Amino acid sequence: MAKSYVKFEVSNEIVAKTYEALQLAKQSGRVRKGVNETTKSIERSLASFVVMATDVEPEEVIVHLPKLCEQKNIPFSYVPSKLELGKSIGLNVQCSAVAVENQGNGAAAFKDIISKTTGLMPKPEPKPVTEQKQEKQPKKEKAPKK
Repeated sequence: MAKSYVKFEVSNEIVAKTYEALQLAKQSGRVRKGVNETTKSIERSLASFVVMATDVEPEEVIVHLPKLCEQKNIPFSYVPSKLELGKSIGLNVQCSAVAVENQGNGAAAFKDIISKTTGLMPKPEPKPVTEQKQEKQPKKEKAPKK
């Protein structure tokens, strides 16, 4: 029986690509794991992509995430197994939801996944604070000392 929070079906090809992209994001980016951390990341608009397992029981635990993602305009997808979702981000236990905050080396894969699942293009990742400061401050020339 289909879960009430599952908005669309995801092909096996996309599921496999999602697991691979999550592994890359875990190694070189930033990933939040678990329903509570994922919820916080979405509410704070830090998440750039959210992945949810479709075998979560009871489904009330995760039913709010798709609606929250839609409100915040954050792309999301599904995978069939919470055990495999946990393994893909380096856990030895099950994980119901994952929020990707920094895609790292998996950015191209996530862009492809998002375009195939939702038809939306991902929002650009914010620049690190250090780069923003450097762009705003013009170089000052020192006056010669007298």
